[in-house]
Amino acid sequence: MQQVYTDKEVLNDGLCAQKASTGKFNMAANECVHSQVRDTMLNILEQEHSIQYDVFNMMHKRGFYETPAAEDKKVSDAKMKYAQSVK
Repeated sequence: MQQVYTDKEVLNDGLCAQKASTGKFNMAANECVHSQVRDTMLNILEQEHSIQYDVFNMMHKRGFYETPAAEDKKVSDAKMKYAQSVK
């Protein structure tokens, strides 16, 4: 019997794979000694983040990954918190 996966299952699997991939490439970039290898890892990491974002958007548009709207106060609080940590 052939098993058929739903679009939601396939996209969720892809999103999980991309999240794992970005974690591994981030770790690899952090531990590089040679600048050319590090630059390559960072380039790949950027591409993987782009793919992850595309998969997330596909899921979100289809209603497979719902995200509640953020409250304005929580957004401004987060901006203040992270702006202070950058200083």
